[in-house]
Amino acid sequence: MMSSQVSWWVFWVISAVCILNVEFNIVEGGAYEETKVHIVYLGEKEHNDPELVTASHLRMLESLLGSKKDASESIVHSYRHGFSGFAAHLTDSQAKKISEHPDVVQVTPNSFYELQTTRTFDYLGLSQSTPKGLLHKAKMGKDIIIGVLDSGVWPESQSFSDKGLGPIPKRWKGMCVDGEDFDSKKHCNKKLIGARYYMDSLFRRNKTDSRIPDTEYMSAREGLPHGTHVASTAGGSFVSNVSDNGFGVGTIRGGAPSARIAVYKVCWQRVDGTCASADIIKAMDDAIADGVDLITISIGRPNPVLTEVDMYNQISYGAFHAVANGIPVLSAGGNFGPGAYTVQNIAPWIITVAATTLDRWYPTPLTLGNNVTLMARTSYKGNEIQGDLVYVYSADEMTSATKGKVVLSFTTGSEESQSDYVPKLLEVEAKAVIIAGKRDDIIKVSEGLPVIMVDYEHGSTIWKYISITRSPTIKISSAIALNGPLVATKVADFSGRGPNSISPYVLKPDVAAPGVAIVAASTPEDMGTNEGVAAQSGTSMATPVVAGLVALLRAVHPDWSPAALKSALITTASTTDPYGEPIFSEGMTRKLADPFDFGGGLVNPNKAADPGLVYDIGAEDYRLFLCASDYDERQITKISKTNTPYRCPSPRPSMLDLNLPSITIPFLKEDVTLTRTVTNVGPVDSVYKLVVRPPLGVKISVTPKTLLFNSNVKKLSFKVIVSTTHKSNSIYYFGSLTWTDGSHKVTIPLSVRTQMLMYFDQ
Repeated sequence: MMSSQVSWWVFWVISAVCILNVEFNIVEGGAYEETKVHIVYLGEKEHNDPELVTASHLRMLESLLGSKKDASESIVHSYRHGFSGFAAHLTDSQAKKISEHPDVVQVTPNSFYELQTTRTFDYLGLSQSTPKGLLHKAKMGKDIIIGVLDSGVWPESQSFSDKGLGPIPKRWKGMCVDGEDFDSKKHCNKKLIGARYYMDSLFRRNKTDSRIPDTEYMSAREGLPHGTHVASTAGGSFVSNVSDNGFGVGTIRGGAPSARIAVYKVCWQRVDGTCASADIIKAMDDAIADGVDLITISIGRPNPVLTEVDMYNQISYGAFHAVANGIPVLSAGGNFGPGAYTVQNIAPWIITVAATTLDRWYPTPLTLGNNVTLMARTSYKGNEIQGDLVYVYSADEMTSATKGKVVLSFTTGSEESQSDYVPKLLEVEAKAVIIAGKRDDIIKVSEGLPVIMVDYEHGSTIWKYISITRSPTIKISSAIALNGPLVATKVADFSGRGPNSISPYVLKPDVAAPGVAIVAASTPEDMGTNEGVAAQSGTSMATPVVAGLVALLRAVHPDWSPAALKSALITTASTTDPYGEPIFSEGMTRKLADPFDFGGGLVNPNKAADPGLVYDIGAEDYRLFLCASDYDERQITKISKTNTPYRCPSPRPSMLDLNLPSITIPFLKEDVTLTRTVTNVGPVDSVYKLVVRPPLGVKISVTPKTLLFNSNVKKLSFKVIVSTTHKSNSIYYFGSLTWTDGSHKVTIPLSVRTQMLMYFDQ
């Protein structure tokens, strides 16, 4: 377990700029200066007593503001469990002044983030009927506590039933907090053991906010259909015979159905749908003290931060210190794909998750008058539709002539399609609309009018049929179910892609998991039926899938560090689907997926439970990485809480030597040498041999080529020399490096780009 480090990097997926609740202070000269929430980060704690930590925060504020009363009124949150810091209402000049205090590492303004799932776990090999699998070895995650930072919970959902669960683990120190329509005695139980909510940096105490809709609750109860879905996907109980409007019929459950769930509501349903960083950090600080075993967060922002401790990167403070306390943190890779450099939450200690499809599809058959049948991507469940087929170029062409007909139109995206076309089609009483646009995985049918999405290829086929046929017709049938190897697994087009835009030596995302049309519990407002479930898509849905798997792994290997757990997931992940077929990457054009799409690949939980070797990372490894990243030694000292000033080696180490379960070289010109260390977690006496699949035009030399482990040798290092044969700048090429003992295959991805001319984009 790591004992100290830094806090950096973003942790989130979709960003929104919010208007802060502001007040005004009189400054020198009689002018007024607005106050807003700032986060003051102080690094590691000076005291183990939380009350003493908070007292030190108030003293610091008192020295700045001049009185105990002003300090007490200014402070919003005191971070006092996993690390030291506070959030307070300050003017910009006050923030600047306190940033000059010798105990302060960083002062940052409060910033804002937004929120970014029946068959999922069977698809990954975690079937309840497999007695020797991870699910049963881990006793379904018994007594593992999953911390969920999201938009709250709908506690009445059957997914949070505590039937069959034993007493709450004695190590749990958290609480359920009463609030609007949330009674802790009624709504918390042996499954839902914690429920807190955080709003102080968004709303001043005892003040109302006109941007809060009536459907929101001032409690841990959620008004958004997001947090309930996420929590039930990670650790929900078994709920049988459910479906989303008839699709996905079966039994839903979380990845760790016997785990306990602690909910921390940090996101609020407002006009701007905001999660405030000061509140998120406070929730993470509380989660550390409460005793959670892992934290899952499906939140983010679109713009990458500039450095690990950049002013817009304060969320990582909490994330890092959670990991430093032995608590794995998982986060979504973001929904801004499929372009390059769109992956979010890129800190090397976070498990960043990409989203894939399942081996399940509910296409809608479209049969043209010439008996050609096309499969539309939209799942339409309704009565069969037959009618004349017409093509319109734009929404402006829709007239009474389209009444009672099926209309084909082309557009650039589904949202535009529904907003521009559907209202006019409803006005002219069209029978249905077929919209040809970009590839997408799930488009919900609009109320009152069947909206069928097809890609440009199918759209062109339909258009050609219309153009050469005097009286074109079409039949739209109810969606059919396709399961198994016929349905290709794909990295979803929305899933954030690498390379890492901030630290290109760190591969992101780390792994992929199903995140498209995931059926799980939801709020009543999002339930298409009375069954209490809904299908949602996003890396928000993929992340709790992996969180459930990490809960199982923690149950089986309680002594593994967060880095070891992450390594086990990456080195055993698969680059093919469960049927041995290749995984594709969705986008404007389809291609084979590579590490920038899915990291190590699709998670394989049963293999992750027995990885053979792990690439572990400790406290000193991260300090050296910070040195390599040109961090100030004073900052590293403060963050690490060392008794003496920390000194980086001279010369400073290479960023390539951080012991990650991957090798990414973005600027290869001359030969590069790097080192990795593996720890044996398999049979004591083991012999591993090397298998290398080098990237195109790249030479990989490894010494030694054999690793021998015994009772006295549990860790071994190997050296890798990478050289290029390219004579000019290249794109990234990919390969792999594998150690195998015959039964284990420990594989890390290789990503290498030749750069003969730096920063030359040819």
